[in-house]
This record gives sequence, C-alpha cells and structure tokens, in this order.
Amino acid sequence: METPSTAPDIATSSSSLPLLEEKPPGFARRWWIYQRERFPLLAHGPLIAAFSFCAVSFSALLRGAHGWPAAGAIVVAFANSFCAFLQLRLADEFKDLEEDTRYRPYRPVPRGLVTLRQLGWLWAGSALVQASLALWLDWRLLGWLALTWLYLAGMSKEFFVRDWLKARPVTYLWTHMLIMPLIDFYATACDWLPALGGHAPHGLGWFVATSFCNGIVIEIGRKLRAPEAEEIGVPTYTAQWGRPRAVAAWLGALAATLLCAGLAARRIGFVTPVLCVLGVLLSLAAAASFSFLKKPVAGRAKAFEPLAGVWTLALYLMLGAVPLAIRLLGTNPP
Repeated sequence: METPSTAPDIATSSSSLPLLEEKPPGFARRWWIYQRERFPLLAHGPLIAAFSFCAVSFSALLRGAHGWPAAGAIVVAFANSFCAFLQLRLADEFKDLEEDTRYRPYRPVPRGLVTLRQLGWLWAGSALVQASLALWLDWRLLGWLALTWLYLAGMSKEFFVRDWLKARPVTYLWTHMLIMPLIDFYATACDWLPALGGHAPHGLGWFVATSFCNGIVIEIGRKLRAPEAEEIGVPTYTAQWGRPRAVAAWLGALAATLLCAGLAARRIGFVTPVLCVLGVLLSLAAAASFSFLKKPVAGRAKAFEPLAGVWTLALYLMLGAVPLAIRLLGTNPP
C-alpha cells in the first residue's frame, strides 16, 4: 500500500494535458487534518469526558456528597484532562520526530502539514488554559499541575536514558503509564481539594491504580498488529514480544484493571454492577484475543483498539456517573 510520501505526484505526471498543482490547505484546514490524524476529537472527547467526570464523581462518592459535583470542578477536570492528553500527543511529535521522518514520513510533521514550532505554541496555550483554570478553582491545584508537567517533561526526554528504556519495553511501558494516575489524581482533586480543604478522601488509591492499569490496556491495545500490518521502524508489542505474549499481556492488563476497579468500587458500595459489566467485556476481549491468535489477520487485529475504548468508557461510567446517579435517585445497588 502506498503512503502519501510514496504515492505518485499527479502534478508532475508526464501528460500532454497541463495539470495544476494541488493548493496547500489553509491554516484552519491544516489543524482540522492534524486533529483527524493525530488527536481525533470525536474519538477522544467522549473518553476524556467520561474519564474526568468519573474522577470528580468518584471523589464526591468517597466524601459522601449529597449532590452532583460542583460545575466548576467538572469543567476544570475535563479541560485539564483534555489539555493533558493533548500535551501527551504533542510531546510524542517532538520526541519521535527522527523516527517519524525516517520511517513514517506520511505523518503531519514530517510531511510539512504543521511545524514543531506551531505545536510548541499549542502546547504553551494548553498549559496556560490549565494554569488559569487551576487558579480560578483553587490555587492549590497548581502544585499538582506542576508535578504533572514535570513528569511529562521527563517523559519527553525519555528520562535521559532513551536507549536504555528502548531496550526494555516493559520498563518503558510502566514508566510512561505513570502519567495516567497523575492526570487522574488531579481530576479528583478538582472535587476534594476545594471541598475538604486539602485532605484527600480515603480509598482514592485504588481508583488511581485502576487508572494506571487501564492506561496499559489502552497502550497495548493500540499496538497489537497482524503480521502484514507491521511497519519497519514502528515498535509494536506483537513485534517485540510475539503475538501470544503480547495478547496475554493485554488480557493481563484487563484483569488487573478489573481487580483494581472492584476494590475501588468496594469503597463506594458498587462492587457487583462493576464486576458484572466489566466481566462481560473481559469475556468479549478474551474471545477476540483467541480469535486473533487462531487467525492473526488485520481485520481481527483491528478489534483490539475499539475494544479498549469501549472497556475504558464502561469502566469510568461504572465507577463514577452511574453509581452517583443511582445514589442521588435514592436506589441502593447490590
């Protein structure tokens, strides 16, 4: 299959008829294309909304709130989480530029759609939004925000041991996934920090652990490929570990997430519904995994990433919005 960088240029084709070069996309069009390819809003938006709303809802449940979380907490948690995940994508553009230029010239930066300078300004703008909202809601959030930025900066530089990390995929995975509980913890703090005066509610640890494990689910799920879909220079877990081990690691991450989610749900009295919903999804994931291992073709490999997305959406809804809504409606779940 030809990539945009290797496809024949129709403007330079030898033809007797004059051909006009395609006009470069305008400023707004460039950013629309960039988000579509690298940070699709329609795909990420609902997941980030569920992620952030669950965080403030779970915090409200732990502290025994008698209503929905404050609107300000919901808005700041979502905006900060959205900016944080955007910053993760932007950081990848900088640290992977050399590899992208060599192996993936079809990506936006190597092909000249946007520049690193423009992406840097976007990062700065998103950070300004985060800091402004933190000051507006509770200035003490700035400390947790700075910690997240500091860790992201370390990730962007591969903690100054790039070659060492690249040679150890498991270590690379868990060190980079530690950013997830930091983002999640900040989102919960949007609720409990103003409400409790700086004292985090007991039981928050299992929720943060759930976020860490689920980050691994998402990361592995998007890097499971069929043999014909593997690309030179693109590190996937199926290529690094082999298909059986990579799939087993993904299922193990799902199981670990389920365990942590169950323990988190225990703190809010919602164990049975969480285990039932996630248990069904885990069974579907296992069926898809065995199907892929039996016949490792691209069509079956494509199921992993959407399954991880559905799992993530269900996980956060079941730990936040659903139990809070049931509690406020006066229904006692099992």
